[in-house]
Parts: sequence; C-alpha cells; structure tokens
Amino acid sequence: MRGLRPLALALALATAALPLAALAAKTPAPRDRQAALLKFQQDLASVLALRTDAQPLLGAALLARPLARPPETLSYHTLLERAARGDGAGPSVSWAQLADCDGKAGTCPNADAMASLKQQVPDNAAVWMLALGRDLSAARDDDVRADLTRAAQAKSYDDYLGSSLQALARTVSQLPPPPETYDPLSGAGSAGVQLTIVYGLGATQPLPAFPATARYCEAHKDDEGIRNDCLRLGKVLEWGSSPLGRSLGLHLREVLSPDDAQQADARRARVNLVWQMQNFAQLNVRAQGEKPVAQRLLMLARNGGTEMSVILAALNAYGIPAEAPAGYVPARPKS
Repeated sequence: MRGLRPLALALALATAALPLAALAAKTPAPRDRQAALLKFQQDLASVLALRTDAQPLLGAALLARPLARPPETLSYHTLLERAARGDGAGPSVSWAQLADCDGKAGTCPNADAMASLKQQVPDNAAVWMLALGRDLSAARDDDVRADLTRAAQAKSYDDYLGSSLQALARTVSQLPPPPETYDPLSGAGSAGVQLTIVYGLGATQPLPAFPATARYCEAHKDDEGIRNDCLRLGKVLEWGSSPLGRSLGLHLREVLSPDDAQQADARRARVNLVWQMQNFAQLNVRAQGEKPVAQRLLMLARNGGTEMSVILAALNAYGIPAEAPAGYVPARPKS
C-alpha cells in the first residue's frame, strides 16, 4: 500500500528521535557499567519502595522492570500493585500495568489493566487503539470495528509516557549515581546518568499498534463509514500526547482525505514533526556531553506534561523553531 511507506518513514524517524534507548542499543555500555547501572536502579527502587504514594512507586516499578531477578518486594508486579493502591493512583499506573504480562504466554497486554483503563479513561483513544490491536490479532472483526468507533469518538489521546518520564525524573535523584555508572566519554556526569535512565526507561512503555491501525484503515478506505472514523481518529491523534500518534494522525489525513489541500497540509505538518524529533534527538546527544543541557531536559521531564509538550518545550528552550526551515528535507533512515 502506497501510504504505508511514508508512515514507515515518519515512524522510523520519530522513534529514532527518542535516542537514549536507541543509542544504548547501538553503542552498548561496557558490561561492568551496565551492571553498575542496574545495581543503581535496584538501590533507587529499594529506597522508593518505602513510599506509599503512587508516583514514587510507579517510578520504582519502572526502575525495577529491567532487573533480572529482583526480590519479590521489588518486582514490577508488586510495586505496581502497591502504586495502584497508593495516594494519587490513576490511569498512568494502569497503563504501566499493561506490561505486567508474559508475551510468550500470549497474555499481553494485561487484560485486567485494559479493563481498568476502559473504566478510568473511556474517552482516551489510546485505550481503544490497544483494544483494536488486540482484536485485530485475534481476527475479531466486529470488535475491531467497534474499537475504531470508540477511538474515533474519544476526546483525547494519551499513552502516559509524559507521566512515566515525570515519575522517573522525580525519583532518580533520590540517590547520587556512583562513579562507576558514569560514561567516561560523557561530560554530563551524574546528570548524564540520570538522563539516560529517565528517557531510556520512559521510552519502553507500552504503545498501541500504530502500524496495525494504519493497515486496517487503508485496507477499508473504500468503506465510507470506516474511512470517516479513521479520519476522525486522525484528528484526535494529531493533537494527542505522542509524536508517534501525531505521525499516524497526519498519515491518515494524507492518505484518506479526499481534499488535496488537506493532504498537502498533512505532508507539511509531518515534515515539521520529523524536524522537531530530529532536533530533540540532537539535544539528547548534546546532553550527554553538556551537563547544563542534561539538567534542563531532566527539569522539563520533572515538570510533567505529555511527551509532545516536553519535546516542544525543549526546542523552545534552545531557540529551535517548531517549523522546519524552507527547503528542509528529512533524511531517510539508513537500511
């Protein structure tokens, strides 16, 4: 399908622009530093596990999730169960619980967390897109159609990455990083370690099946009802919390809108989105060598908001315009 190629490009570029996790994958830290980082995360989680309110327990759970064999008191499941019962618990905790499952056993996303989210935030398109992806995999066509309708009728889209970043940024400073966690090639010191943890772990949160949604909408573009629901969903996504969601929303408008002007406007907006994400990626790279930049990005995460608002605030802080300059052409990802 012709429309999937620009979507793949946009999603690849947007994903690459959350670079701390990606850079770690391309240039892994030495094993001794990796082990030190995990030990530091366990120490942080142990301190935070003494708390009773939801946000620090959510932060503790995210810190503990990559641990190989944590004690039961520091398991992802236990910490999230406590967070769900803590003061200030909300849909961000339920969203994290989606990953409390066994992919090999086919229990992902967590069904109880899905049910909780449908009760907590029925007007969040992200919840119904999760259901759509699950029902598509199970070939439940009628349920898929109903999921799309609910997503299209939603008032907002939020996948709670901003909440996860905030929980991590507010908890990662509870202990000073030990020297063995520092990157010897980085000039950011402890702030660089904290930034790597916050943005690296934050980027691993569950996401709806964006490509599956795109495929479904394009495969049924000759069905007027489905096409109109996909376009309505696209509008919700364009103003949602996530650059990946915004990318899909723009893609749906570009591919499904019968209006040439709307298609052209969506293409321009997608170029601007790629520009924003590539510049945010460059700020993250700078942050590993410049402590003030790392501290600024940590502060923005700590202040809260959505993933998209954090990105735009970072660009604004460094005088980077949100619109791409004339003649800007997004670089294609290397194969």
